Order: sequence, then structure tokens, then C-alpha cells
Amino acid sequence: MFLTLHCIHNSQQDGTGKLLNVLGAARAAGMSGPRCPQCAQPCASPRLLPCLHSLCEPCLRRLGPPEGPPGAARPVLCPVCDAELSLPAGGVEQLPPDCLARSRGRAAAGCDLCADGAAAGRCLTCGLRLCRFCCRAHRRQKKTASHAVTELESTKDCSQAGKPLLCPSHPTEELQLFCEQCDRPVCRDCALGRHRQHPCDFASNVIHRHGDALRELLQSSQRHLDTLEDVLSQVDEMGGAVRSRAEAVAAEICLFARGYVKAIEEHRDRLLKQLEDLKVQKENLLHLQKAQLQQLLLDMRTGVEFTEHLLMSGSDVEILVSKGVVSSRLTQLNSVAYSTHPSVDDRIHFSPHERAGQCCGYEVFGAILNKVVDPARCTLHGEDLHSARQSQLSGFTLLCRDTAGERLGRGGEAVRVTITHRDKSHCALKPTVCDNGDGTYCISYSPEEPGLYAVCVCVKGQHVQGSPFTLTVKPKFREHQGVFHCCTFCSSGGQKAARCACGGTMPGGYQGCGHGHKGHPGCHHWSCCGQVKESSECLSGPPSDTSQKSLLRTVAL
Repeated sequence: MFLTLHCIHNSQQDGTGKLLNVLGAARAAGMSGPRCPQCAQPCASPRLLPCLHSLCEPCLRRLGPPEGPPGAARPVLCPVCDAELSLPAGGVEQLPPDCLARSRGRAAAGCDLCADGAAAGRCLTCGLRLCRFCCRAHRRQKKTASHAVTELESTKDCSQAGKPLLCPSHPTEELQLFCEQCDRPVCRDCALGRHRQHPCDFASNVIHRHGDALRELLQSSQRHLDTLEDVLSQVDEMGGAVRSRAEAVAAEICLFARGYVKAIEEHRDRLLKQLEDLKVQKENLLHLQKAQLQQLLLDMRTGVEFTEHLLMSGSDVEILVSKGVVSSRLTQLNSVAYSTHPSVDDRIHFSPHERAGQCCGYEVFGAILNKVVDPARCTLHGEDLHSARQSQLSGFTLLCRDTAGERLGRGGEAVRVTITHRDKSHCALKPTVCDNGDGTYCISYSPEEPGLYAVCVCVKGQHVQGSPFTLTVKPKFREHQGVFHCCTFCSSGGQKAARCACGGTMPGGYQGCGHGHKGHPGCHHWSCCGQVKESSECLSGPPSDTSQKSLLRTVAL
């Protein structure tokens, strides 16, 4: 219902009381104020949650689980932001009222008289909110000309233009004081009662201090707002970049998949053609062998039947007359060499994991295998094939070949290696066979005893070429116990008792060798065994006590 200024003129004889009745009617007609976000009904005593959203008291009472034990907090979820909250132990009444919700309702109602404009002023006498037109009319009315009308310059003035906040414990008293200890507004009766011993002051005196603290927190929060908005903008940009990049990568994947599918199809066609060629080749060889065997069989039957008929029906003279040519023919037929097995076999295998090179720029797998290992053509290679050193890791290589002598390009063959001491049957080595996957196998071992060993290498239960063979294991490498010197005189510092294994001596009672004297080899050599090669094995046996003493003197020097 919209009320015009005509209503005011009709109510002039009733004075201010009639005007207040008009205000009540106007509010009852449609100015219902803010609504609860939960039930969408006009807020009845809205309460403020810790997340700064407000609900009406009925909705707050229905929120969350049933009431717990007295004095216990009750966990709830805010229906607006889904924040997890705890209602006070004293119940919904302990939540602070949402004063701004009433202010927002009043600001949204506009002018209390005409409802056509926003409130620009307030009558301090009758408490009406007035638009600018109604403010001028209010001052011109005879009954209201004496009323004090003040301008509303800000939203805060609009908020303060409403009814004062009343104490929930004393409904007739206005909240004008602030208890510092309890940190809440109180009325005069509260200050004289429960808050008697608490420091209290007028709200107008403490608002500046508490307002400044809130402003500092507000500034900090505003800085976070700018940062959060910037981060959200970056997140949105990154989301767009991720989507763009995902689309580009999806296009790359599709292009790669099309190329790969094309490569696989070409590789499939190539494998099928290779299989067809292999089948035709084997069939041709079988047809040729069959034709040769059929011709030989025919010739053989002709010779056999003729000879049998000759021996059964011919006379002695007839047999003797035909003997030469018959014998020659049968001898010729018997000397014809032919295979007692088909010239080819049906060994055609497909290995899906075999590398098959590249096709259209993509690496492909899968190959047709028709090569069969031939143990008699497999060979052994390596420097340590026939000799090794005690307690040293040695080994050799097995190279597998097919029936045509060509190297196999794959592994997986059954290789068995045994290494047994010829004189000590209990002494057998445990070699390690490593399949390289390319037709070669590395066999490694470490002998603990010197001597002769019998080595057997078998593939599919058959000896390979050169197997079995003899392996000679030499004793451990003997290090030199002397010094590698030019002569005993120099290495011992001229000591007469120092000797050398080369057997050289010097005049004047020197028992060791010297340059240009008898027995000197003419070059650097080892004092312990006389070897002239520095990187060599010592040839001397365990030294005697007397020679060890003289040699040790040289070694020490």
C-alpha cells in the first residue's frame, strides 16, 4: 500500500499521535525488513554467527544436532558458507544480535511517509524517516513545524536513526554503557547489578578506542582482499592456460596416435607380407623336395619291379645278359642322396616384444622368427676361454647361430654350463650365465683352486662347437718381494752383504751385482727373482731365512 502526502493533510487535526499511527500502518503494509537466508521469512530477532552470517532465532534453534548436555557447546554448519561453528553453551540467546540487519531493513524501507524516495532525514520528535520532499513538507505542516528534523548524511546516520538497542535482560533499558571486563554493551541496571565490580564506561567514550582497533584489523583484511583477488585472477588465468595447454596437448596426442596407428598398420602389412613370402618360400621348397622324391620313388619302383621280374621270370642267360645294365641302374639309384625329413619345418613364430626398428618415424615391436639355433654352429669367444687365474673373476662369451650359420638376434635359449676340476671331482665351479638378449651369452666364474678343469657348454642339451674343452687355472699372482733396481751397489748404498737374485757380484767382497760386472743383466731388474720386466710375476720361490735377511735389507733401503 502506498500512502501519499494527502494522508498527512487529513491527519493534521489528530497531531503527532495520528501521524505515528500512519507510520505503523505503513510499516505493517509492506515494509517487512530483511529476510532470513535459511527460511526466506522476515527475520525475527536475527543473531550473528561467528562467520558473520545471521539467521533468525527459529532457524538457529533447528540448526545442527539436538541439544547436548547442559553447558556443552553444540557444533553446527552455517547454511550460507558451510563453515563449521560451535553454538555457545548457553544456547542461541548467547549469540550477539545482528544490529546491522535491522539497519539494512530500515535503509531498504526508504521514506516512512511516501515510500517513493530514499530516507534523507529523520524527525527527532516523531522518529519518522523522511525523503527530501517529505522533510520540506514536514517543516511546513502546522502540527509538525516545531519538530526537529535532522539530515542523514551517511549510512551510519541511517543506522543510528532507528530505535535504540534495548537490553535483553532489562527490555525497558537502553544499552548505553560498555563493560570492559565482559567486553559487551550493558544497560544502567546491568552496571548497577551483575557488572557492579566491573569497569564500565559510556559507549560514546570507548567507541573510538575499539573502533580504531577494528579499523586496523579492517585495513589488514583489506590488504588480504587485494592479495586474494590478485591470486584469484592468477588462478583464473592459470585455469585458462591449463585448458589451452590441455587442448594443445590433446591435439598432439591425437596427431601422435594417428601417426602411431598408421605406423602400426604399415608394420602389420609388412609383417603379413613377410609371413606370406616365408610361407611361399617354404611351400616351394617342399614342392621341389616332393617332386624330386616322387621322381626318385618312380625310378626306384621301376628298377625294383624290373629287377624282381627279371629274377623271377628270366632265364639264366637272360639274367646274365641284363645283369650289367640292371646293376648299374640300381647302383645309381641307391647312390642318390635324399633327406629322410622334410627340407623345411613349420617353425614360424611371432614375438610381440621383439624390437622391429622404426616405421614412419615410430619405434615398433613385433617380429616373425623363423631362425632356429644350431648348437653345432654356436661358437665360444674370449681371452679367458682356456686360461684363468685363481680367485680372479674370468669369463667368456657364447655366440648362438642358426642352421645357416647366421647370428641369432634374440635370446631366450636354454644354455647350460658346467666347469669341473679334473683331479678333484668335488671341486666344481658355479658359473653365471647372462643372457644379453641379442644372441650372445656371457659366462663368468671365479675359480678357487688352481689346476685343470673340464668345461662343457650346451645349448638345448647339445654341445656347442669346441665343447667340451680344457681350462687351465693358474695360481694366484705372486707379487715381487724385492726392489726393481739398476744394481745392488746403488740400491743398498754400497753395502757388501747385500745380494741380488740375478747372481751378479763385484770385486772387493761385494756379494751383489754392479754395473758392468760379472752376472749383471745390463738393465734394471728385480732383486728378488732377476726379472727384467717391471710389471711381471715374481718367479722366485719362498726365500730362505739367510737370503731373506739380506734381501730385506735391500728392500728396506
